[in-house]
Amino acid sequence: MFPKYDVIVVGAGHAGCEAAVAAANMGSKVMLVTMNMQTIAQMSCNPAMGGVAKGQIVREIDALGGYSGITSDHTAIQFRMLNKSKGPAMWSPRVQSDRMLFARMWRNMLEAHENIDFWQEMVTGLVVKDGRCTGVRTGIGLEIESRSVVLTNGTFLNGLIHIGEKQFGGGRAGERAATGITEQLVGLGFESGRMKTGTPPRIDGRSLNWDAMELQPGDEKPGKFSYTNTPDITDQIPCHIAYTSPEVHEELKTGFDRSPMFNGRIRGLGPRYCPSIEDKINRFADKDRHQLFVEPEGRDTCEIYVNGFSSSLPEDVQFKALQKVSGFENMKMFRPGYAIEYDFFQPTQLSANLETKLVKNLFFAGQINGTTGYEEAGSQGLMAGLNAHLAIEEQDPFILKRSEAYIGVLIDDLINKGTNEPYRMFTSRAEYRIILRQDNADLRLTPLAKKLGMNHMDERMQRVEDKIEASKQVEKYFRKKSITPDQVNTYLEAQQSAPIQQGVKFVNVLLRPNMELEKLRACIPGMNEELAAFDEESIGLAEVNLKYEGYIKKEQEMVDKMNRLEEVRLKDNFDFHALSALSSEAREKLTEIKPRTIGQASRISGVSPSDISVLLVHVGR
Repeated sequence: MFPKYDVIVVGAGHAGCEAAVAAANMGSKVMLVTMNMQTIAQMSCNPAMGGVAKGQIVREIDALGGYSGITSDHTAIQFRMLNKSKGPAMWSPRVQSDRMLFARMWRNMLEAHENIDFWQEMVTGLVVKDGRCTGVRTGIGLEIESRSVVLTNGTFLNGLIHIGEKQFGGGRAGERAATGITEQLVGLGFESGRMKTGTPPRIDGRSLNWDAMELQPGDEKPGKFSYTNTPDITDQIPCHIAYTSPEVHEELKTGFDRSPMFNGRIRGLGPRYCPSIEDKINRFADKDRHQLFVEPEGRDTCEIYVNGFSSSLPEDVQFKALQKVSGFENMKMFRPGYAIEYDFFQPTQLSANLETKLVKNLFFAGQINGTTGYEEAGSQGLMAGLNAHLAIEEQDPFILKRSEAYIGVLIDDLINKGTNEPYRMFTSRAEYRIILRQDNADLRLTPLAKKLGMNHMDERMQRVEDKIEASKQVEKYFRKKSITPDQVNTYLEAQQSAPIQQGVKFVNVLLRPNMELEKLRACIPGMNEELAAFDEESIGLAEVNLKYEGYIKKEQEMVDKMNRLEEVRLKDNFDFHALSALSSEAREKLTEIKPRTIGQASRISGVSPSDISVLLVHVGR
């Protein structure tokens, strides 16, 4: 009935979709198996992509040939660059998406790929022979043969939904849970655990008083995620901001005795940085109010997502509490919020290419690894798909260093430290964030994707080369361009910056604190015309390179120093227990993780600098 596939991807969420296209673009014949073809790439939670650090990940996915950025640009209804008041290492793009268009476009792109087939059914088990995964088994007893398998099950593994005192099986509202896989993997020796996430109520926007809320418009000059020629965002739709109040909090507290979070029915640990509303008012009792982002679900729907009001309280409590929010007095609810518990597997059981250590040619990506967020999931899916193809072709794995990408930081954290709560990416997790900016992801990663042999990177690589050359030309122009006091002193005084007394090079003024390039350019007659040959992205890159040249150089020196440890390889069968000079904890952790290099060993929890010194001495360094 089926041919033998190169890669089977189980699950068609954000991780599964990126895994499928990554493997397919490498030349693998892919089968994408999903329980419901109508929910491919569904935005199960908030209708948005990007955000702090997450926006950098979306741009990295795009730079590596993934589709999340392209889909986001085509279906965006609002764009905002977050953290613009801070340095460029913190700038993070975010789009509000049209939920239905987003999923539809993903499905269209997948179906247009000649290397991707589909099957709609639950996968209940894996086919494992001689320690190697060779296919999947479905609910009606079919076996589909493949050379490798990528599991991207999201919240579906033994998923359990909680609304107040009610609980029922499900991987998402209206969809059944997936069973069988966890039990088989545990039988094979894998360590599993339980995690929890949640979602807020969905509201009828026609019933809201928008004038009672704060308007949150998109950027005047909206940017994009993809480095390809995606359309500009037009006709942006605003979001709004509302607030809870002491009255709202008191109403919520009336349901605490029926809360599955507080009476012990939920065993899984939820995301620390995206708590439920009941958790917020319990943990932050000193706060009189909490911010709510009232977000449209799309251009052609009145459905509203109340970001910040995730809850598993009884539906009547959610309803009454929301009606006490200003602007929500006559609110009508589409469905209540809920919490969901699901199985995950400690990611320390994975190698750096996301292949499991216990079963060859079996890869995990997304929430099965204990992460949270579309962006984190999509990036893992892309890396798992690439590496599944490379593994069956017996090629070296594709592994990103911490100094190369936020994706590298994410995976390195997971496999070396594991996680006991849903892992979310932040800029603070990246020690080299001045280098890992959102504006240069293509410069960092597209050459690596091109070298891998992905079949659609030629045009992207030409864009990278053009961007590098253009930014160099702009830098050269800024260094050579002379300006006079009468041109800029009015602007400098307005910025409380010392006026110049004679003609100087433009770059000398640009490098002063609080200088805004766009306003400074407007002061110089003819400058905008002289820069018209260059796109704004190349001009922005040139500005950052000039302003942060010293910091970038210093950080690169740190990277070079750390990379020397990454080059010191450890044997695959290294016997750490034979080194009595190592601490007992280090011997235990190193044996469990099996680091590939000294650098990786240095990032494992419980391995001290003195343990690293012992390893360096042992390998003759």
